[in-house]
Amino acid sequence: MVPILLVLLLAVILFGIGFAVKVLWWVALAVFVVWLLGFLFRGAHAGGGGRSRWYRW
Repeated sequence: MVPILLVLLLAVILFGIGFAVKVLWWVALAVFVVWLLGFLFRGAHAGGGGRSRWYRW
């Protein structure tokens, strides 16, 4: 009985890790799209010189 419980526990842990990694990939993709859109739209309004970046680094 104990080996079956250990295998089920391992399966649940691995499924949870796989689901979390998949969610993190979608979050990373959304952040990249927002960054890219902000970079492109802010770059279109950049006038003559100065600090026209929308980020602080």
